[in-house]
Amino acid sequence: MSQRSIRVCSQRLFASALLLLSVSTYAEESFDIGLAIQQNNRLVPDITYLTADNHESKLDVIGPRPGGAARPVLLYIHGGGWVGGSKDRMYLHFIPYLQMGMAVVNVGYRLGNVALAPAAVEDARCALRWVYTNAEAYGLDTSKIVVSGHSAGGHLSLTTGMLPADAGLDGRCPVRVPPADGAFPEMPVAAIVNWFGITDVGDLVRGPNAKTYAMAWMGAQTNWQEISDRVSPINYVHKDLPPILTIHGDADPIVPYAHATNLHKALKKKGVVESLHTIPGGGHGGFSLEQNIGTMNVIREFLTGQNVL
Repeated sequence: MSQRSIRVCSQRLFASALLLLSVSTYAEESFDIGLAIQQNNRLVPDITYLTADNHESKLDVIGPRPGGAARPVLLYIHGGGWVGGSKDRMYLHFIPYLQMGMAVVNVGYRLGNVALAPAAVEDARCALRWVYTNAEAYGLDTSKIVVSGHSAGGHLSLTTGMLPADAGLDGRCPVRVPPADGAFPEMPVAAIVNWFGITDVGDLVRGPNAKTYAMAWMGAQTNWQEISDRVSPINYVHKDLPPILTIHGDADPIVPYAHATNLHKALKKKGVVESLHTIPGGGHGGFSLEQNIGTMNVIREFLTGQNVL
């Protein structure tokens, strides 16, 4: 199936999901939620935010119609081991966030078959810069940006929200007026919601928990250790980080649960506002409806506590 076909199907699924949401119970008032989401949002798909390696990295915006008040933002980055996945398959994931009154920026990025590590990290950073640059045009509140993603997207949400501008991974981001000294301004986010993301890349490239997807993303680069260190969230823990919520199943066979617990301990030691929500017996996603409902309640409580919602 072509990317265009996937995108069209995904957009139809998104519209269908809104209809299902509005008729999911027999209560007459249940129509209110679906119709409110439908009438109060617009979808602007496939905006090119970066061109690199002869590839256009695109994002979608689901947000207020023109003239609407600026909203908190979910900046979402899809998973797929940095070598697969697509933003166009994620629309259904956004319904609870739209219901909470957030706008969504849905990010695609260069996969490993286009560019090896650290390209995906660079792209996600550039997507955040795009939000800052274009916030007014799309009704996005830059003081309330929440970065989130699953698996490799969880890793990218952490690097997007944790890395400082001087980490050297923002250099390909297009800017209207390049800084005279070459220094990019910081882009603070309000919170990070990390769904079972990788926190120590080297561990999965050639460490005890090496995985083929991580090796494929790194390729045969001889400086793999240096790159792994540069893009590992565990190496950027300090006291001034934004609040971080991590969600992880303790039986995850793809991203070891230790990646979550090690980050949790490091953040706690530095006094960062953080929380680890463990799914008992949970694997690499695929959680039950009950587990997902519980997790979304945790997310809503966490974001409310950070004055995002």
